[in-house]
Amino acid sequence: MIDKWEVRIPGLSGDKKRWAYVYLPRDYEYDEDRRYPVMYMFDGHNLFSDDEATFGRSWRLADYLDKNNVPLIVAAVECNHEGNRRLSEYSPVNFTFKNGEKISGAGKKYMDWLTGVFKPYIDKNLRTLPDRANTAIGGSSMGGLMTLYALAKYAGYFSRGAALSPSLWACGGVPEFIKKATFGKECIIYMDYGSKEFKNHDGQKELFVKTASLLFDKGVALTASIALGGVHSEASWEKRIPVFLQVLFGS
Repeated sequence: MIDKWEVRIPGLSGDKKRWAYVYLPRDYEYDEDRRYPVMYMFDGHNLFSDDEATFGRSWRLADYLDKNNVPLIVAAVECNHEGNRRLSEYSPVNFTFKNGEKISGAGKKYMDWLTGVFKPYIDKNLRTLPDRANTAIGGSSMGGLMTLYALAKYAGYFSRGAALSPSLWACGGVPEFIKKATFGKECIIYMDYGSKEFKNHDGQKELFVKTASLLFDKGVALTASIALGGVHSEASWEKRIPVFLQVLFGS
C-alpha cells in the first residue's frame, strides 16, 4: 500500500508543497504488533508510479516489494522540480553544472530536515523500528551521492544504504566528506554504476574505483558493482532492486 500527503521544507522551498510517499508492507494492516525497518529514499515521485515519474517510467518499487512480500517500509519525498533546485537540494557540495550554472549545495539543509523532521514524523505515526540498525537510505544519481553523504555525515541515523549511479562527478574527485568520515559501526553500503553510464562523464570509472577503494579502507562493508548494460534510467535501476535489498537486508 502506498500513501501520499503534502509536506513543506521551509528552509529550502518555503511554503511550497511537495508530495511525500510511504510504502507499507502487505501485512502491515493485519499484523498490528509487528514493527518494520525503514528505508528513506530520494526522488519519491520516481519510485512507485509511472504516471508520476519525471520521464514516464518509475522504479516500480512497490510492485517488487508486494510480489516478494518484503517486510520493509519505504518513505520518500518528491524532489524540487524548479529549475535546477533538485541539483542544489541533492548536493552536499557546490559545483558548476554542464550549462555553466553555479549550483550551491544545500544537501546539509535537506538532510537536517529529513533527520530532524521527516524521520521523527514517520517514527511517530507508523510502526517502525526507529533505531540506526534498522534504518537505511537510498537513491540514484544525485540521490546516490546524497546517500553516500548521509552515511558519512549522519551515521547516527543510518547503518546501511544503496547508492545507485552516484553523481560523484559533482565533487570533482573522491568526495571530501568520505575522506573525512568516520563511518558508524557495521556500516553496509551497496554502490553501483551501469557499464554504459561511464561515458557520460570523463574519468567516472576511475573515480568510482577510487571511491570504492577508500570506502573499503574506511572499514565499510561495501558491495561495489558494475551493472552490465546498465544505463542512467529508472528502468535500469529497477533491475538492481533485488540486488541491493539482498545486500542491505539479506532478503
